[in-house]
Amino acid sequence: VENVDRHIHEEGKTPFEAAILAARELGGPILAMTMVLIAAYIPIGFQGGLTGALFTEFAFTLAGAVTISGIVALTLSPMMCSRYLLPNQVHSPFMVRAEQAFNWFHQGYKNKLIRVLQTWPVMVVMGFLLLGMTFYLFMTSAKELAPPEDQGIVLYSMIGAPNVTADEMLRNAEAIHKVAETEPEYQQLFQITGTPVINQGLGGVVFKPWDQRKRNANELQKDLQKKWSSVAGVRVAAFQFPPLPGSQGLPVQFVINTTESYQVLDDVAQKVLDKARQSGMFFFVDADLKIDKPQSTLVVDRDKVAALGMTEQDVAIPLNQAMSGNYVNYFGLGGRSYRVIPQVRQVDRLNPDQVLNYHVRTPSGAIIPVSSLAHIRQDVVPETISHFQQTNATIIAGVPTPMVTQAQALDFLKKTTEELAPSGFGVDYAGSSRQYIKESGGFVATLMFSVLMVYLVLAALFESFVDPLVILVSVPMALFGALAFINGGVASLNIYTQVGLVTLMGLISKHGILIVQFANHNLIAGMSRFDAVVEASSTRLRPIIMTTAAMVVGVFPLVIASGAGASGRRSIGWVIFAGLSIGTLFTLFVVPSVYLAFGFIARNKAKATISPQTPAQ
Repeated sequence: VENVDRHIHEEGKTPFEAAILAARELGGPILAMTMVLIAAYIPIGFQGGLTGALFTEFAFTLAGAVTISGIVALTLSPMMCSRYLLPNQVHSPFMVRAEQAFNWFHQGYKNKLIRVLQTWPVMVVMGFLLLGMTFYLFMTSAKELAPPEDQGIVLYSMIGAPNVTADEMLRNAEAIHKVAETEPEYQQLFQITGTPVINQGLGGVVFKPWDQRKRNANELQKDLQKKWSSVAGVRVAAFQFPPLPGSQGLPVQFVINTTESYQVLDDVAQKVLDKARQSGMFFFVDADLKIDKPQSTLVVDRDKVAALGMTEQDVAIPLNQAMSGNYVNYFGLGGRSYRVIPQVRQVDRLNPDQVLNYHVRTPSGAIIPVSSLAHIRQDVVPETISHFQQTNATIIAGVPTPMVTQAQALDFLKKTTEELAPSGFGVDYAGSSRQYIKESGGFVATLMFSVLMVYLVLAALFESFVDPLVILVSVPMALFGALAFINGGVASLNIYTQVGLVTLMGLISKHGILIVQFANHNLIAGMSRFDAVVEASSTRLRPIIMTTAAMVVGVFPLVIASGAGASGRRSIGWVIFAGLSIGTLFTLFVVPSVYLAFGFIARNKAKATISPQTPAQ
C-alpha cells in the first residue's frame, strides 16, 4: 500500500500502473519475508519437550497465517490499491500535518544516515559491541521455567518433629488454619495430615477472586510464609502451583547423589543447607534426608529363649497381637458379628520401654515378662531413604524469595555443593527444576537452528551468501533490546520469552530484507554503493516505521495484560515490544553500515586478485 501510494503521488503514476510497479518491486521482498517468518517458526513446531507440547499449535498456526498473508499481499492487496487509492484525494488537516511531520523526520533521518555512513567503521564496531552485549545479557538474564501466575491459591507443606503423633499434627494443622483465616483475602482452606508420612502434611489456601482482593498471590504467599514461621512445633513452606503442567512439589528441587553412606551424604547436605539458609535467597529450604527419627528395637537374647525351649517367633507373635490393633477372630452378639482385637490399653503403650513389662507364655505354661528375655536398643535412623539413578540421594527442596529466580537458586546450590562435597558426589534435578534444565538447554539449539534456516532461505532467494549476513545483522540488534528490558527486571528468560525471541528474529529480519533488496536494485540501476544504500534506507523508512508501529501497538495489550495467564502474555509482549522498538532504531543505521562494509571488503578482494600489467616488449 505504501509503495503504491508513493508511486501515485511522487511519480504521477495511475493507480493501476502504480499497483503493477509496486507488486513487481516488492514481490521478492514479500516472498523473502514470508519465507523467513515460516523458517523462524517451523523449528518451534518440531521442538520436543514441554516447549514443543505447548507451542506446536502456536508455531504452525502462525506459519499458516503468514503464508496466507503473503499470498494476500501479492494478489489481493495490489488489486485493492488499484481500485481504491486515488491520485487526487483530499486529506484532512490532521493528515496534512502528519505528512509534513513525517517528511521532516524522513529528511532528518536521511541527513543523519549520510553522516553516519561517512564513518561507517564506527557503526560496524558498534554493531560488534552490541553483539557482545547481547551474549552478555543472555548469560546474566534472570532465568526460570515460567513466570509464576496468580492462580488464586497458595499451597503449603508442613513438617513436624520426627516423633510427633497424629493428634499433635492435627493440632499443628489447626494452628496453620487459624493463621490463614486472619488474611482478608481468605476464602477457604483444605489440608491433609499424615501424608506421605505421619509427621508431614499438605494443604492449600484458596483466595477470593481477583476483583475482590487488592494483593496478588505472590504478596499473600510472602505474608503467609512469615506468619506461619511463628507457628510452634511445625515447619511450613508456602508455595504456589507450578505455572506449567508436568511437575509437582516446591519450585526448587536439587538432588545430591553419591555411592557413599547416608551418614556422609547427610553431612554434606546439612552443610549445603546451612549455606542456603544464610544466603537469604530462600523463604524455606530443607532436605528430605533426615537422620533424626528415634527407633526402638527389641533385641531378643537367643540363648535365654532357647534355654526355655522357645523361639523368637514365640516372643514376636504375642507382642504383635498386643500392639498392632489387628483383629484375630469374630464373635457374635445379639445377631451381629464383631471383630476381636487383642490390644493393650493406650496408657500401656506410650513409650517403648513399656514393652518390657508385657508378658509371654513359655512352652511349660509359665508367664514371664519380656524384660527377662530381651532389652530395648535405641537408634536414630533416617525418616525416609531416597535413591536417584540407583545411588543414595537427597533432594534439597526450597521456595526462593521473590527477587530470586529458579535459575539463580539452582546455580547457588550447585556451586555450593561443588565447593563443599568431596569427590564421589554428583548433582541432578527433580520436579519443575528438572523441566527447567531440560527446556533451557533446548532453546539455544532451537534459536541457532532458526537462524540457520533463515540464512539458507535468504541465501536461496537472494542468490548470495553475503546479503543474508547483512540482513541478519538486525537480529542481534533486536535481541539486545529485548534482553536489555529482561535484565531491567520487567520479565525473566523463560519459555514464553524464548518463543518471543524467536518470533522477534523473524520480524526484525523484514527490515533488513527491505533495505538490502532496494539497495541491490539501486546498484543494478547504476548508483554507487553509498548512494544505493542511502536511497534504499530512506525510501523504505516509511514502511519500516509503519510495520514496527503496527506490531508494537498490536502487542501492547500483552504488555498491560491482567487476569489469568497475564505473566506469560506480558513476557512475550515485552520481548517483542522492546526488541522491535530498540532493534529498529539500531537496524536503520547498522544494516546500511554493514552493507557498505561488505562492499569495501569485496572491492579490496577484487583489487588483490588483479595482477599488474606486463609492460609491452
